[in-house]
Amino acid sequence: MCVNILLLSVLFISGTSVACPDVNELFITSPKTLEALSGSCLHIPCSFRAKNETDFDVRRRVVGVWIKKDPRFGSNPGNVVFNSTKPDNIYPMNITGNLSQKDCSTLFSDLNKNHTEKYFFRIENEPFKATAICNTTEIKVTDSAWSPSIKISGGLKDLKEKESVSITCSAWTPCPHSPPELTWNLQQDSQKTEKNPDGTFTTKIQENITLSDTHDGSNISCSVRYPVDGGKRNETAETNLPLSVSYAPKDTSASISPSGLVSAGSWVELSCSSRAKPPVRTFTWFRNTTDGPVNVSDEKVYVYNVTEGGEFYCVATNDLGNQTSAVIHLKLGGSLDKSLPWGPIVGGIVGAILLILLIL
Repeated sequence: MCVNILLLSVLFISGTSVACPDVNELFITSPKTLEALSGSCLHIPCSFRAKNETDFDVRRRVVGVWIKKDPRFGSNPGNVVFNSTKPDNIYPMNITGNLSQKDCSTLFSDLNKNHTEKYFFRIENEPFKATAICNTTEIKVTDSAWSPSIKISGGLKDLKEKESVSITCSAWTPCPHSPPELTWNLQQDSQKTEKNPDGTFTTKIQENITLSDTHDGSNISCSVRYPVDGGKRNETAETNLPLSVSYAPKDTSASISPSGLVSAGSWVELSCSSRAKPPVRTFTWFRNTTDGPVNVSDEKVYVYNVTEGGEFYCVATNDLGNQTSAVIHLKLGGSLDKSLPWGPIVGGIVGAILLILLIL
């Protein structure tokens, strides 16, 4: 017995890391660290096994005990905060698992910051009695809600238009029978609370969307609300995730300056504009002819010496695709249209002026 006490003393010297001693007769499986929200509850997933399986007998009464800070409770019985056989305990805990099936899962209610501590689990199954001295569960109680997590299938990098992705917002759920409420700026679907491999729980909402250029630069905003103090108040937190989506050229258009009728021999500028991500790599100008489109320039701005009118359009291209503008019409002016009723009058005036000049 003196040897066991000595080993325990060595094991729990502050700052000392020692391998689990041979005297340890009980082992539990439980998260090493759990976070809880002040004014709420905490589900502690827990299972146990005896070092020698024959020591534990389900035919005998099984008692579960939780001890805080130090498993050596003989000199400090106040460290025993819960005993499953007692109706009144120091801490508001309740073993929800079936101890006969080696399930020591526990619900810890009405937590506050004073409950932040390391906890040890003990089994009393007369004559077998043992504390899992090598397995601690540290509970950390906070006053602030945890921010939800937003994830996109495939990750945030290289998001492209027309790509279908699954977006999930999830929140830590310390108390599954009173899960947090999630809301976001996407279509609101029903939320689900799922059990994790370690026995803890996560609440999620999920939406499948097809990305487009309109998603680029937008934010996915997800908020979580935790009911505390029996639902009398809430602790909330929010997460925003900016999206960067690549897309082929959009809103491609062509323009001409000066606009309207132009004279033969004058210069005009044909300009092409488009938005794209990544930016447009090439702008290509085409002119419609009787033999089909002819490539006339590979510049964003095509400076053209007018010899005749025609139809022009441009094509904007980046790594994801291309888009063609509407056709613009270049019209020549400066000559008279004799089909107009005032054509002969103007022509007569011009002829008279020329005759007078010759006489003079």
